[in-house]
Amino acid sequence: MRLADVLRTAIAQLRANLLRSLFTLLGVIVSVAFLVAVVAIIQGMNAFVQENVADAVVGRNAFQVRRTPLQVARYTDDEWRRVQRRPRITATDAAVVVGAIPDASAIALTSGYPTPMTDAIWRDRLVADVLIFGITPPYQDVQDYRFARGRPLSDLDVRGRRFVAVLGPEVADKLFGGVDPIGRTIRLGGEQFEIIGVTAPKGRVLGQSFDAFAFVPISTFESMFGPRQTTTVSVKMPTPALVPDAMARAEEAMRVAHRLRPGEENDFSVETAGALLDFWATLTRVLFAVVPAVVAIGIVVGGIVIMNIMLMAVTERTHEVGLRKSLGATRADIRRQFLAEAIVLSFAGGVVGVALGWGFAELVAAASPLPARLSTWVVLLALGLGAGVGVVFGVYPASRAARLDPITAMRAET
Repeated sequence: MRLADVLRTAIAQLRANLLRSLFTLLGVIVSVAFLVAVVAIIQGMNAFVQENVADAVVGRNAFQVRRTPLQVARYTDDEWRRVQRRPRITATDAAVVVGAIPDASAIALTSGYPTPMTDAIWRDRLVADVLIFGITPPYQDVQDYRFARGRPLSDLDVRGRRFVAVLGPEVADKLFGGVDPIGRTIRLGGEQFEIIGVTAPKGRVLGQSFDAFAFVPISTFESMFGPRQTTTVSVKMPTPALVPDAMARAEEAMRVAHRLRPGEENDFSVETAGALLDFWATLTRVLFAVVPAVVAIGIVVGGIVIMNIMLMAVTERTHEVGLRKSLGATRADIRRQFLAEAIVLSFAGGVVGVALGWGFAELVAAASPLPARLSTWVVLLALGLGAGVGVVFGVYPASRAARLDPITAMRAET
């Protein structure tokens, strides 16, 4: 019996019992849909974090010299207590890094997290929980901020401890609406600030806005809130290839400045966005560890249902099997026929599961900040699982059909 004839007969049996086939495949469909949806969402989030969050936090072609590391999960309690005893990063450290990396595009000092959330007030309008950051002017270059209105902070603003501010577009829109904010005065943290600029929108990442902030000169910030333990030196290089060497030079200069002996561990961290991505990867690995277990349970249940339905089909088609054998069909032909039906049945479940899973992932992406991204390997894995269920759980029913005695089978009632 030709393979094409086997597949044609299998598809005809599937269409003849469409409703029963659908209910038979529920386990496979749900399992495959769950696999595709979860992996698509996780992959989408991974790509989004890599393309947006990491650059937004650290900067593109950039690294940071920090008191505490970005990836804190890998530290034990004792190690974290040692980290907490590190000295804070100061303007002196920033000057050391500037001297060590003359070829940097920009080197900035920034301070602000954690700060008490403050209200931004203009006339009778109020925007609550605005993040205030104290920065030196190069920070605006490190983070690739573009300006929709006005000008950026300058060195004169920092040296003069001026009470001027640059607003994120979300704060500016809520406070001023259609009114031009440049030159107007608002209240931040109990002080009056003149608005000199508004940045272009960066949007939201996983529901977190990157436009709800106020930048003020770091000198003004520290006069209001005092020096912070989280002050950070941010360094931007012209190209990604120059970042590793610049990091090594920054580390060496910082060790000399902090008078650390050879073999003594750093009392600072030098990190790129890779540390943040590593931390995110650790979280997603936990999710990936759970997915196979859930999928396996559904696949096994779905496979058992398919096997039972195929055994029922063998019983129902006993006369057909006898007739085929009387016309010359061999045991291998019968076995191949029923195995093909099981594979086609489970593969169809895989196809439906992929479609439903991708549809659900797109629905989640449309209704929430969570993105979705479907890779070819996920589709192939899902379809392979579907077909594999048919092979594993279709062998026994197919073998049972092949072993039927043709004379006994012919006597069975149609």
